Amino acid sequence: MNDIDVFRVRVPQDDLDDLAGRLARTRWPDELPGAGWDYGIPLPWVRELALRWQTFDWRAHEDQINTFAQYVTTIDGQRVHFLHVRSAHPDALPLLLTHGWPGSVVEFLGVLGPLSAHFHLVVPSIPGFGFSGPTRDRGWDQHRVARAWAELMRRLGYRRYGAQGGDWGAGISRALAAHRPAEVVGVHLTYLPTPGSADGLGAADRARLEHLTRYAANRPGYQILHATRPQTLAYALTDSPVGQLAWIAERFAEWTDPATPVHDDVILANVMHHWLNRTAGPAARLARESTPGMLPCPVPVGVAVLPHDIVRSVRPLAERTYDIRRWTEYRRGGHFAALEVPDEFVADVTAFFTEIGAAAPR
Repeated sequence: MNDIDVFRVRVPQDDLDDLAGRLARTRWPDELPGAGWDYGIPLPWVRELALRWQTFDWRAHEDQINTFAQYVTTIDGQRVHFLHVRSAHPDALPLLLTHGWPGSVVEFLGVLGPLSAHFHLVVPSIPGFGFSGPTRDRGWDQHRVARAWAELMRRLGYRRYGAQGGDWGAGISRALAAHRPAEVVGVHLTYLPTPGSADGLGAADRARLEHLTRYAANRPGYQILHATRPQTLAYALTDSPVGQLAWIAERFAEWTDPATPVHDDVILANVMHHWLNRTAGPAARLARESTPGMLPCPVPVGVAVLPHDIVRSVRPLAERTYDIRRWTEYRRGGHFAALEVPDEFVADVTAFFTEIGAAAPR
């Protein structure tokens, strides 16, 4: 079926009342005196966030997201939720924006207005995330998501388009280009791990590569659990809102630039997209299903490197694999570019597609 149905976010009040009750009955863990971050996300900060969550205005967030046209469709047996924001310019380039984990379409809400001056925007929730809901069978890796995106763009009538992403969105965007090279005109990335040989690298690039190598050799606990025991993790995070909150908030705390923090209400909105749709386990399953490694990308690539990201890309190594047309070293920002440095993000995405001749400046 190719049906595309209009969708509006309207969560039943019973779900919000259930959440409020669970937050009020939180069974808090102990914490060692002066532990700080040594054992994980500190108890005082989680208590503060949970208290703020109790007064978080979900209905206001619903009103915000519902200002954008939203739809749902079924692709490969899976529900897909997406925003579709058309530019006032009929000849604008379509641009597919893909979020990552622990994010959601919330990552892009603040940049849809300025980007729509240059692009028709398609912003889907990855299967297993948010309002796309849980995945229902095995095999939903980056490549299968990319094939679903290609089908989504076909249904929308787009035959030539760009792709942008960070985190999982970066891998899915490259997989999409490999799957549909005649349709994807270029890929813009805000996250690109670049493993490889240090031969010929300067001191700064060697330092970046050494950091990436250490990170890969000492994978964080969340990555190991997602990749090996997503179902076991799902019981705790689906039953305890504070558990889900701590699991996600820790990533925002560790992966952002202290100079460009993500507002607590944005973190809570992201948490709500996971909590309300019971997608803690399905979102983690993407790591279980996907195979790590450098994905091919046979189209022009733009890379934005943010100084406080998890790892920073090494341009000479990236150029061994990709056709790099634009490389931007940001002066600030971390893993969540569209949230932390929205103006720079919009400018860089627009400049990349303009430079490769895919989008005319407005």
